[in-house]
Amino acid sequence: MEDLNRNLPIMLIEDNPIDVDLTLRAFKKRNLINTILVARDGDEALSYIEKWDAGEEIPIVILMDLKLPKIDGLEVLKVLKSHPKYATIPVVVLTTSSDNNDIKQAYKLGANSYIIKPVNFDKFIEVASQIELYWNVLNHPHI
Repeated sequence: MEDLNRNLPIMLIEDNPIDVDLTLRAFKKRNLINTILVARDGDEALSYIEKWDAGEEIPIVILMDLKLPKIDGLEVLKVLKSHPKYATIPVVVLTTSSDNNDIKQAYKLGANSYIIKPVNFDKFIEVASQIELYWNVLNHPHI
């Protein structure tokens, strides 16, 4: 199997420093070799569009919280999925919200997956493992 995906970055859009640390530790424990780009609010996340236009590598997948400062996660999702060049980047909503309206709205705006964050580290390692397996091994991206 080809390892093309292993060289592409994964983007994490998360404002909670504890959740950022937890995610980075979970991926490190799984020996994930992809670079992890971290945006800590919606505005910073959308600033990556200019960076990608300037030639920075486009992520293989975006993991995104919904409850973000400056620009809400649903708005970030809407902008990304309506962009002619970056709409095909898979976006996994990784959030604590189990609100049905959030779930419906995220899928309506183009989310590829919606995962409710586990609170326990071992469960989070399992989620990280599944994300890595799917997006780096099983999935064939449209780049």
